[in-house]
Amino acid sequence: MLPEESDGAGAELHHRALERLYAAAPVNSLFASRLEIPAAGHARIRFTIGHEVYHAGGAAHGTVYFKMLDDAAFYAANTLVSDRFLLTTSFNLHFTKPVRAGEVVAEGRWISGRRRVFVAEARLVDAEGDEIGRGTGTFMRSHIALSGLPGYAAPAG
Repeated sequence: MLPEESDGAGAELHHRALERLYAAAPVNSLFASRLEIPAAGHARIRFTIGHEVYHAGGAAHGTVYFKMLDDAAFYAANTLVSDRFLLTTSFNLHFTKPVRAGEVVAEGRWISGRRRVFVAEARLVDAEGDEIGRGTGTFMRSHIALSGLPGYAAPAG
């Protein structure tokens, strides 16, 4: 059993708070994207790719692949930690197909680790259902409390 699965209501609140945290991050205003957390240990981010992120060869730049893969794996891992923000300590990625315009889905999944270091993987799938990239990252607990970050707290009302 994953740590957050033991408390259904608490896990649900934590997952929605992580979705708000993602939406509130200033860097995410640069991307047409939305985080969904369906369950502990899983994250899905939908991105819309347009020409503004193309390299000179007419496809999405590798930095966009990294952003999508890292975020999906990160949030999958952070579903298991309800008090601290995780930090990426390493990330390996593989490009398998160029992507141009359209929707891309990054699917993240926690693999191992429950205390200080977490391992998670992510894959990118294009609108045709083809895998276009894959990555694995390690993430560790920081000293940053989630509760103090903009967007994490429940909206007033």
